[in-house]
Amino acid sequence: MRTALVIGTGLIGTSAALALSQRGVAVHLADHDPEQARTAAALGAGTDEAPDGPVDLAIVAAPPAHVADVLADAMRRGAARGYVDVASVKGGPRRELQERGLDLAPYIGTHPMSGRERSGPLAATGDLFEGRPWVLTPTRDTDTEVLNLALELVSHCRAVPVVMDADAHDRAVALVSHMPHLVSSMVAARLEHAEEAAVRLCGQGIRDVTRIAASDPRMWIDILSANPGPVADLLTDVAADLEETVRALRALQSSDEDKRREGSTGIEDVLRRGNAGQVRVPGKHGSAPRVYEVVPVLIDDQPGQLARIFADAERAGVNIEDVRIEHATGQQAGLVQLMVEPKAAPVLMAGLRERGWAIRQ
Repeated sequence: MRTALVIGTGLIGTSAALALSQRGVAVHLADHDPEQARTAAALGAGTDEAPDGPVDLAIVAAPPAHVADVLADAMRRGAARGYVDVASVKGGPRRELQERGLDLAPYIGTHPMSGRERSGPLAATGDLFEGRPWVLTPTRDTDTEVLNLALELVSHCRAVPVVMDADAHDRAVALVSHMPHLVSSMVAARLEHAEEAAVRLCGQGIRDVTRIAASDPRMWIDILSANPGPVADLLTDVAADLEETVRALRALQSSDEDKRREGSTGIEDVLRRGNAGQVRVPGKHGSAPRVYEVVPVLIDDQPGQLARIFADAERAGVNIEDVRIEHATGQQAGLVQLMVEPKAAPVLMAGLRERGWAIRQ
């Protein structure tokens, strides 16, 4: 791939353009908002000038509802040798293109499984996709050259290619992305009119659950409108679980011992099923989840503290597998949770204590 055209210079399009430009591909940028394309160009993502002729690959990074229109226009004017889109749904755009009678041999639907709460070109980064799954949905009609171009795009972005059927992909993202986003928003909505005294008690748990609720509602309306059926099916199952859980909690309020026992069993069931599902979430580098020991360290909210603690862990010869930070409400301090292999935990604690760190049990 020597040349590319990125149509749509939001977060995903600009991030892909940055990655390609950094690897020597001549990238042309286009957007329905010329100012947004100029912003992406100023960031080093390419040029907002139109290409002289067909490019090797056109990457359509438009909202799902507009993907088919943008692709059809690009394909009819022969903008490229191959075409991909990066929308979060795959079955709908392909069917729309088929209904328009377009030759789909030069097209392959793709979806990089990466993003941020912020949108637009200023939120873009060339390493956004690094190590993340990038779904490809080829069919028997897909031209081999186009599949190779798509794989080259994934490689340049340092993502991990995953081949799936388009409709299977849409069901999968409904489960792991679209439905959780709505549930996160529903939980966060409970905080809107909550008393300030209650909100001040928020800890890391509520922050984890509501983090993705900060995303742009307009973007998510586009995404959910393109994949409503699978999301609705999953929410129906969640609603059934909620009803059972409410009944179990009401039973726990009863003065009848048998009902309380029944309620306790119901709560335990949903919690245990939650345990069983959570352990299936892939761990570090996409591997099977592993159990790490947590070493909690109290740190001041001052410049250089994290650098110091990581340097001291290195001196102790311990690799930090993961890290979480829990901020203390209203204080200039926080708790850093360093996750390490169980056998390394005593070594790390001893090394950090030796260097003056306060370990919390």
